[in-house]
Amino acid sequence: MAFLQAPSVWLHVHDQAGSPAATRIKSELEQLGLVLLPAAAPPHAAGGRGGAGTGARTGAGLGVGIGTRAGAGSCGGSGSGSGIGTGAATGVAILLFAAADQALSQRLGELAGGAVLALAVAAEPPAADTLWALLEAGASDVLWWPPTAGADVASQVLARLRRWQEVQQLMDSAAVRGCLVGDSAAWRALVRGVVEVAAFTQSPVLITGETGTGKDLIAQLIHRLSGCQGELTVLDCTTLSPELCGSELFGHEKGAFTGAAARDGAFALADGGVLFVDEVGELPLPLQAQLLRAVQERKYKRLGGNSWQPTQFRLVCATNRELEAEVAQGRFRADLYYRIAGWRCRPPPLRERPDDILPLVGHFLAQMAPAGAPGRDVGALDPAVRQYLLTRDYPGNVRELRQTVARIWHRHSGPGPITVGAVPPDERLGTGTGRRWPGAGFEAAVRHAIDLGVGLSAISQAAGDIAVRIVLEQEGGSNQRAALRLGVSDRTLQLRRKARQAGTEAEADGSE
Repeated sequence: MAFLQAPSVWLHVHDQAGSPAATRIKSELEQLGLVLLPAAAPPHAAGGRGGAGTGARTGAGLGVGIGTRAGAGSCGGSGSGSGIGTGAATGVAILLFAAADQALSQRLGELAGGAVLALAVAAEPPAADTLWALLEAGASDVLWWPPTAGADVASQVLARLRRWQEVQQLMDSAAVRGCLVGDSAAWRALVRGVVEVAAFTQSPVLITGETGTGKDLIAQLIHRLSGCQGELTVLDCTTLSPELCGSELFGHEKGAFTGAAARDGAFALADGGVLFVDEVGELPLPLQAQLLRAVQERKYKRLGGNSWQPTQFRLVCATNRELEAEVAQGRFRADLYYRIAGWRCRPPPLRERPDDILPLVGHFLAQMAPAGAPGRDVGALDPAVRQYLLTRDYPGNVRELRQTVARIWHRHSGPGPITVGAVPPDERLGTGTGRRWPGAGFEAAVRHAIDLGVGLSAISQAAGDIAVRIVLEQEGGSNQRAALRLGVSDRTLQLRRKARQAGTEAEADGSE
């Protein structure tokens, strides 16, 4: 069996799943062709451009890995680096554990961003509630590795790693990163799902969400990764008139109506490719029935024709309506809904992924600026312009962000950074306008913690820990730069990190 060329494969050992079990499992995996090499990189090796290193947290436990990781390119590209970092892994990871505890959940959270296989090394399998809790904490899957397990479990592990490796390589490819730009956890989770369903299934896909969130880009990527020989055929239901919508779908024969010449419809054009039905929620009920029949039976009849025509296509639909509510109110056929929603995808609005604003800005600047011209990345923005872009509201989501960047870019002239004068006068923030911190998302998180009975001290500690983790990821593990951004001394940040690490290890020891 060929050596697994994974972008990043790490073996982490937690609590009592110690060295003997790790050595035995490592041996079983190596017999199937998976080679795990000890990591020899420094503790805070930087990743690619844009940020975080990957892998195990420093502290108790063993970290073993192979290969390289793909860095988070701020303009949709990718960088590379190796070693262990402080941030979330973006590759493939294995986490061995003997018992599930709070420290294990936290460690899974630290590895979020990549595919994590949790292996329970115990005499009894984990309870069902534990399995769901581990998935909620960040595991991609959970397997039980009993003491008597051998090659059968190792084969299951290897099969998952191979699938996740292929998904990760596609996610890190220029085709995907240049199309779906962003590095936030929510966005990368969405991209992972899109890549997997596009490349490994022929399932129909329903894309829902607000306007401007990238539904059409997701449809284009599904077509690109599906391996279809045919074209991407787009049917925009908002432009269909009641008189012509049948012809748009099915086509018509010569003479079907006065002056009509023979014409192919969407079903014929999509044969062998992908049919993207945009704003499917606007489709009239009579045409919903006809669409359902064509999707189910894979054949259609032209207007004015007598013979059935075969067609084979992959169906992708998009809408900004809540189709479940439309079904409940009788405005959308339930049988059609369940036929088109083989897999559902909801790209989050920009307000739910604020970490992606600057990477998107850099991506748009690179598209707008001529090759070799200054101002092709976020570094060419004056700090005040950055703040403006980060604090502005975007009701139109990514589409509105792009339009905003375009207006600023076209007002800018000459070399040097893009300064506040390039912001159009009617869009400049006045006193009390724009999105301020803390925003609604922060308040919602605190409210949720209070509802769960979390005390003020724990809320403050969690907020601080998250801030430290994020800035360390963004600064590639540099303690000095992270401390500068957080407004504390280098020594203060070091002490905080050591105290947090000691507390985590104490929790793990206390749970044994």
